[in-house]
Amino acid sequence: MNVITTPLPGVLVFEPRVFTDPRGFFMETYHQQRYRDAGIQEQFVQDNHSRSGQGTLRGLHFQLHHPQGKLVRVIAGEVFDVAVDIRQGSPWFGQWFGEHLSAENKKQMYIPPGFAHGFCVLSPSADFMYKCTDFYYPEDQQGIVWDDPDLAIDWPLQQPTLSAKDVALPKLHDLSEQLPVYDVASV
Repeated sequence: MNVITTPLPGVLVFEPRVFTDPRGFFMETYHQQRYRDAGIQEQFVQDNHSRSGQGTLRGLHFQLHHPQGKLVRVIAGEVFDVAVDIRQGSPWFGQWFGEHLSAENKKQMYIPPGFAHGFCVLSPSADFMYKCTDFYYPEDQQGIVWDDPDLAIDWPLQQPTLSAKDVALPKLHDLSEQLPVYDVASV
């Protein structure tokens, strides 16, 4: 597996080893020790699978009191996946990183706790899978509006399809006082 660091410490992209032959392919999608060696120390406790149509944008989501790390991948289709640093006290606060994930490139991305996460679907549909380091608590769900001008995310869509909940999300600066302070000295 090839581990690619990003401009946001802790956000990692993985290119798994894929073994192909005339029958198809085989790849490991998770091996605890290899991911620990790459820097993911958290334990995963929940797996999720979503399917979305072309033009759908989900996010930017996070949990306020139960932050989740997420190891994400696409098993059908293609998405543009985004992580935003929302850790108060971080030198990278408000910065984002995006990566194209697809069934074809088989890349994975790790978004650590303390980051907002979102993705938009670029193919006719996409099946998106993610492992989470904490359980989902609906009452703890929070988010940032996808087109926050202070973030200036370069989404490859101009008019995405959004849920009513995502349309009504606040800007990051309106949430700043609610966000917990993280100790980023060890980053």
